[in-house]
Amino acid sequence: MDRLAHQRCTHHALREAVARCPECQRFYCRECVTEHDERVVCAACLKRLVARTATPRRRLGFIWQWTQVLAGLLLCWLVFYYCGRALLAVPADFHEGTFWQREFLQ
Repeated sequence: MDRLAHQRCTHHALREAVARCPECQRFYCRECVTEHDERVVCAACLKRLVARTATPRRRLGFIWQWTQVLAGLLLCWLVFYYCGRALLAVPADFHEGTFWQREFLQ
């Protein structure tokens, strides 16, 4: 801790350093550091950390979204296809009204 007391900010030479970035190992004043994931990091390292974690998610998210869209379209097509097949399986007598009369008369 004695080393930190005599250090100056990397960006502001007249200010005393209050923290050391664990990523780049440089010393910074209070205005130059921020807290991220329960760690104190500098702005440049924070930008790199966020860029690293955001890039793979975008690619996978894009593929996942299109997979869901295609699965939804396929599901809708299957539902309408089998509903149509079920309607075609209904005898023509049912629609004319003679189907019920034939069943009760026999």
